[in-house]
Amino acid sequence: MTAPETPTTAEELRGVGLRVTAARVALLETVRAGDHLDVEAIASGVRDRVGHISLQAVYEALHALTAAGLLRRIEPAGSPARFEGRVGDNHHHVMCRSCGVVADVDCAVGEAPCLTASDAHGFSIDEAEVIYWGLCPACSTSDS
Repeated sequence: MTAPETPTTAEELRGVGLRVTAARVALLETVRAGDHLDVEAIASGVRDRVGHISLQAVYEALHALTAAGLLRRIEPAGSPARFEGRVGDNHHHVMCRSCGVVADVDCAVGEAPCLTASDAHGFSIDEAEVIYWGLCPACSTSDS
């Protein structure tokens, strides 16, 4: 028995009803190859792959890919929005106050939502978002 083939980026885009363009393919691959990238870093990575693309086109593609569930947007307080390719789970993040590095933190329970609200106020909660703040090992060492 052979393992199922991983869909190509173009097939993933078609699978969620999006038109396949070189910019969308490059953007999705840039975010997935990166590590919690901001819009400027994504635009730079896309330009490296396909040449000129406007910042507006990057924003529009990010919106479409996020709405389609292919990317996840995180918005740490006081920081620009960042995007990641890890979707489909309810993981959290740890962020350095000094250098801004971000890392994934798996849920303690492992299923969405992995936190229980003390009072849901009648909401049907399906996701919880937590950002742990502190200093990364490199910044902790340099501050000592």
